[in-house]
Amino acid sequence: MQGMSLASIKKNPALIPLYVCVGLGAVAAVFYTARLAIRSPEVSWNRKGNPEPWEEFRNKQHKFYSPIRDYSKVQSPAPKYEE
Repeated sequence: MQGMSLASIKKNPALIPLYVCVGLGAVAAVFYTARLAIRSPEVSWNRKGNPEPWEEFRNKQHKFYSPIRDYSKVQSPAPKYEE
């Protein structure tokens, strides 16, 4: 298929920005999916070591972007479960 080999890309250099944009989009999608799997409190990889992982994020930023800088002064809306 044309445009898939290095020789055809050298003949048509206008395809280079297309490959760069698609490559950056794929890297960004993989990065964001990995961030959701690692940093999100809804995902628990170690249930025995940390049975309540959401408690770790009680006074931390959970959103990807938030205008609030210091979460230690914000009242958390999450209920506090105690036994």
